[in-house]
Amino acid sequence: MKSLLMKTCLVIGLTLCGAQAPASDLSFVGNFTTADDVQLFNLVVGAPSTVTLRTWSYAGGTNAQGDTIARGGFDPILALFDSSGARINQNDDGGALVPADLITGQHYDTYLGSLLNAGAYAVSVMAYSNFSRGPTLADGFFGGGSFTDATGNARDTHWAFDVLNVDSASVVSPPPGVPEPASWAMMITGLGAVGGILRRRRSSMIFGERARFSNV
Repeated sequence: MKSLLMKTCLVIGLTLCGAQAPASDLSFVGNFTTADDVQLFNLVVGAPSTVTLRTWSYAGGTNAQGDTIARGGFDPILALFDSSGARINQNDDGGALVPADLITGQHYDTYLGSLLNAGAYAVSVMAYSNFSRGPTLADGFFGGGSFTDATGNARDTHWAFDVLNVDSASVVSPPPGVPEPASWAMMITGLGAVGGILRRRRSSMIFGERARFSNV
């Protein structure tokens, strides 16, 4: 009986240790001060999965939390980096995968789906045409962002960003404007260590930006 009880406890313990917390869909909102601002996020992926990054602020819509996002935000860009700072991908316009703005008729929100291994990643949100210089985060950004889109339509400063199917995400405070490459190199210092912290945050209020979460 004692041996059976020990074996049962061992099985339960192994099951609990091996269980993974369900992935989450996360929503962030905020505003830029200047069109050359860059908002950076750290992400943790607990197991190989398809992670979707997208914005809502150009055309508006309903984000992952069910919140209504107003149209009228600037034309956004998203760039995805691995834990070493190497750029994986970058997206400007989501095309048919995102709605058209009611005023301009343009599909300028971003949509980026990537099959990612377990680990830590970084995502940057920028205003067109402040692209990542590449091929690494440490290379910084070109600048030249604008709150007026390519059609000449004046936009406002708000952004709304969803990241789907990750274990956790957090807002980090980047250097203002277009920093020197050395400054961005400092931003990724320790990013790899984040991958070892597979914890999920229920809520966050960092640098005035709101993060909200739901389980899937």
